[in-house]
Amino acid sequence: MTENAYTRRDDDDNYRRNGHGRQGVGSMTGTVLVTSGTGKTGRRVVERLAALGVPVRSGSRSGGVPFDWQDDTGWEAALRGTDAAYVAYYPDLAVPGAAEAMAAFGRTAAACGVRRVVLLSGRGEPQAVVAEEALRGAAGAVEVTVVRSAFFAQNFSEGALLDGVIGGELVFPAGTTAEPFLDLDDLADVVVAALTGDGHAGAVYELTGPRSLTFGQAAEELGRAAGRPVRYVPVTGPAYASLLEEFGMSEAEAGFLAELFATLLDGHNAATTDGVKRVLGREPKDFADVAREAARDGAWHG
Repeated sequence: MTENAYTRRDDDDNYRRNGHGRQGVGSMTGTVLVTSGTGKTGRRVVERLAALGVPVRSGSRSGGVPFDWQDDTGWEAALRGTDAAYVAYYPDLAVPGAAEAMAAFGRTAAACGVRRVVLLSGRGEPQAVVAEEALRGAAGAVEVTVVRSAFFAQNFSEGALLDGVIGGELVFPAGTTAEPFLDLDDLADVVVAALTGDGHAGAVYELTGPRSLTFGQAAEELGRAAGRPVRYVPVTGPAYASLLEEFGMSEAEAGFLAELFATLLDGHNAATTDGVKRVLGREPKDFADVAREAARDGAWHG
């Protein structure tokens, strides 16, 4: 799942505990542009690069390095002088126009002399694959690595499902489908390994957590961690879209999200992968551990 409006808190929003992974800092230690640098994934990537001593530009709509996916006039300035870029496209690689944006970004990156790009993509999203290919096709000799993520575990502690956990009810259109929720710290570690280490050019990594849970099981884990009852309330896609509209989301965006979740949560993404272990040489973090850490950090004190 990419950094769409549902999953991220962006411009308004002990890395070394397990080690960076097998690759470490390799041949690419020049400046890195992190797009959506204050979002959930971008912020973590920025922190890790800075901890490694890698010069980093945190791009955002209102930050020190202006970068807006809806305004390509500032892309060249953000990319000029960088060796690599982390691409977290907003609102989602599956939306109309994403492939064109990826092609434009690829051309700009190549013209600016960027050598390496790591793209965040959604696991099991056919339209996102179209955008991936558009970036590759336009980037020429730029090394492109794609990281396809499962549903973020932190959506329950930092994203739109946070209020549901606090209120004790997770209303979501997932039925009984299982999902191998991914820890964003694991995702960020993989991204940094691909940005700074060798051997990742052209790779596509599908990242998941170590086990799959239904949303009902996830609610139980969250309740145990938060110390309060949390129950899962399944709804249909149209009912969920209507609910989002009641909370002020536009009809078009609500419909897109409901359709996206129907695509992602039909069972084809239920299996786990070894993507995290392939890159980092260790197992991904379990959902229960992510939930306990979020509770310890006060995520659900509201």
